[in-house]
Order: sequence, then C-alpha cells, then structure tokens
Amino acid sequence: MKDKKTYKPCDLVIFGALGDLSRRKLLISLYRLENANLIEPDTRIIGIDRHDGNDEEFVETARKSLQEFSSEPVQDAVWARFSARLSYVKIDLTRLDEYRLLNTVTDNKTRVLVNYFAVAPFLFKDICQGLAKCGVLTKESRMVMEKPIGNDLESSIEINDVVASVFSEDQVFRIDHYLGKETVLNLLALRFANSIFTTNWNHNTIDHIQITVAEEVGIEGRWDYFDKTGQLRDMLQNHLLQILTFIAMEPPVNLEAKSIHSEKIKVLKALRPITSSNVDEKTVRGQYTGGFIKGQAVPGYLEEDGANVVSKAETFVALRVDIDNWRWASVPFYLRTGKRLMGKRTEIVVYFKQLPHNIFKDSFRDLPPNKLIIHLQPNEGVEIEMLNKIPGIDEHIKLQKTRLDLSFSDAFKKNRIFGGYEKLVLEAMRGNPTLFLSREEIEQAWTWIDSIQDAWKHYNESPKAYPAGTWGPIASVALLARDGRAWEE
Repeated sequence: MKDKKTYKPCDLVIFGALGDLSRRKLLISLYRLENANLIEPDTRIIGIDRHDGNDEEFVETARKSLQEFSSEPVQDAVWARFSARLSYVKIDLTRLDEYRLLNTVTDNKTRVLVNYFAVAPFLFKDICQGLAKCGVLTKESRMVMEKPIGNDLESSIEINDVVASVFSEDQVFRIDHYLGKETVLNLLALRFANSIFTTNWNHNTIDHIQITVAEEVGIEGRWDYFDKTGQLRDMLQNHLLQILTFIAMEPPVNLEAKSIHSEKIKVLKALRPITSSNVDEKTVRGQYTGGFIKGQAVPGYLEEDGANVVSKAETFVALRVDIDNWRWASVPFYLRTGKRLMGKRTEIVVYFKQLPHNIFKDSFRDLPPNKLIIHLQPNEGVEIEMLNKIPGIDEHIKLQKTRLDLSFSDAFKKNRIFGGYEKLVLEAMRGNPTLFLSREEIEQAWTWIDSIQDAWKHYNESPKAYPAGTWGPIASVALLARDGRAWEE
C-alpha cells in the first residue's frame, strides 16, 4: 500500500471570514476536510474581518455555523483538531497599514500563504495592495477568488488586472464550485475513458444536448445584487458555460491544467455569436410571477421585499447554442436556468439520433432515441435510456423504454461524495490548478455573454412572465418546438 502523499502545510487566510460565504460554505467545507483527515497537520486557518473579535469568538462563530448550516453532527475529536487551527485578526481591509498584523500570524518560511478573497470585488485592490505592502507574499503564495469576476468583459478585465498587479497567473485560483462536483468531473472519465462514448460523441450520432440548472428558490435576500445582475450573468455565464465546455471539448493531451484550459477555450471561441440579428430566435428571457412551490404560495419577483417594481431583470434564461466546429456541426445545445421553477434540478441530457428504419412498429411508430442523462444534483448519477423487449411469449416482439441507472450513492457506497467547495478548497490548499478557471476562459465567456446582453438592451423588451412553480415561459417551449424537439421534463 502506498503512503499517503503529503503536501506543504499552508496558512489559509479567509478575508471576509465573518461573512455569509465563509459561514455557510468555507468553514463547513474545511471541517468536513478535517473529518476526512485531508488537511495537513500544520495547516492554519486565519479569519480576517473588520469587526472586533478574538480567536475564541471566531471558534464560536465556526461552531455556530456548523450547527446552523451543516446536516452532519459535530464530532468532538474532529472539532478539537479543527478548532485548534483557527485564529482571528481584525483588519479594516481599506487601511493598508493594518495588513502588517498578518506578519504576526503567518509563517511563509514553513507554510504556503493561501489568500481566500471571500469579499466583494471592490475590495480586491485594497487587499492586493495591503498584502504586497506588508511583505508576507512569496512566489509560492496563492489567491483564491469567487464569482462574479465582473459583470461584463470590461469589469472582468479591471478585476483581473488588479489581481495581476500582485499575483502571477499561476498563483491565481478562480473558483466555480460546479467544477468541484463529482458528476462534472466524471464527464472527463465518461467521455475519455469509455469507448462507447468516446467514439460516438459527435454530430454523427448525437441529435442535440440539453443542460438544465433549475432552482426552486427565489431571491432570498439577494435582491440588490441579483437585480443588477440577472440570471444570464449570475448563472449562465459561469456554471452552465463551464458544464458546456466539459461536454463539448476535444480530448486534452493530459489532465494537467494547461491542457484542459486550452481545450475549453477552443469551445468558447467556437460559440456562434448571438446578436441583435438572431437574439429573438435564439434566446428567451423570463421573470417569475406569484405562484405555488410545493403547495405553498410564493410572491412574484416584483413582489419580493425591497423590489424595484419596474425591474426588467430576468430570473429565467433559455438559449439555443451552436458550436461552429467539426465535432458539433448541426448539433444544437439547449441551455436553461431559472429561479422559482417546478423543482431543483441540475442535469445534462444527451439525445442520440433516431434510427432511420424501424422494424418494431407494433411498439413504436417511430423508435424513440436513446438518451444519456447525467444528474448533477440533487441525486448524482448517470442513466442510459434504451429500448428492451418486454418479457413474454406473445407473437410479436414488444419494446419498452428502460433505464440503466448508475447512482453514485449506490455504486460507491464505501466512498464519501464530497461537495464542490470541499474539493476546490482542498485543491487550492494543495496548489493544483486543474479545476480552476484561467483568465482567458473568463474573458472569452464574457465576450460571448456581452453580445447577448447588448442585443437585449437594443430591443429593451420586458422579460416574459411565468408563474412560480412552472418550468418557465411558454416561449421556452417554443424555442425547441420550432426545431421539432421538447425539453426533458
């Protein structure tokens, strides 16, 4: 049996440690990594925020976060190890002279400094300048930043330029937590380790592909942020496009970050532009009205607390995406994402082409296509829908749709399935950039998205209404119907 690989310990500094992201995601993910014995023994976790506090109070904050936001009970032995790593320093992030306090709690000679920016992007410049001024950075130091990295190409470039003034590109880890999900990573194995898919993953055998990221929740107190952003920029620009690149990219030379980034960028560059000349036939915008979710009445978007009653922000987007390369010629990708939809669901459905001749007309006038269904959440797994003979001794062979089901929880009962944040936080601490986004990826995605946004502004039309608890506007059904297709429901 091979010894467990060791990594250099780090000082993980969380800027914005008392904020929502830290309490709901980061501290819980770090505790789960502790529970799995995946954090190096000498690693330290240092919380930075502008509020008064000390180590004991930060430990108490972490404990309360686990009790409030984690479904797992806190284990005393694990907690004792985890809490011993925690410390807190009060720093006003806008006061550069206060960053010198980091020198008292970090050790760049024995540990790697990993800076997690869990704050709004307008503070990035101050943090970068403060870190540079206090002298804690080395060539090994890293920074981790969250989406949104800008709200268009111009602002994205500004943020990346600020970061690049202090950190080199190989020191920057841009997180999209969807890339830490097991089922997204499994796309690499599914496509490039199985000949049944590798040899049939192109326009010769695939009719079209659907990607759905559906949410039951509404705005949930995020009105001010969301109304300035909308669903296109909040969800589609990052999560759905990242899923798309994994599905559509060519085989990378290897699993190193540069190889994977290179192939993903090629896909983004091949996306056919959506402009004012074709935006009506390629896109649907929606905004939810009052309705019912699981039998409970919920308000419409314009009725939420603090709402701007004349807002034209979209809470639903559906697109037809075409990729102009050899592999995907004439194969449309249909993407949709929205809030207050009928159910919480993230899945990819690959429709294979129908067979040209049918000898089983007693069962089906037209043979339905085979489907590969990849569930990202809530129940991770892979299904293949195919046709089988119904057992019996009747005169005619009769067929029925059946599904081969590979549920991750059933197939890998002995393996713990981690969430996206756990995987990505661990990889950032270990210095593995494979699952993170390059600057060129981000900017190429914004270039494509900005064209759609500009086209919508050109026509200045209101989004189409849809009742909460449905699958979106009727126009999203028509988006596929005009091509003779329908959404997977």
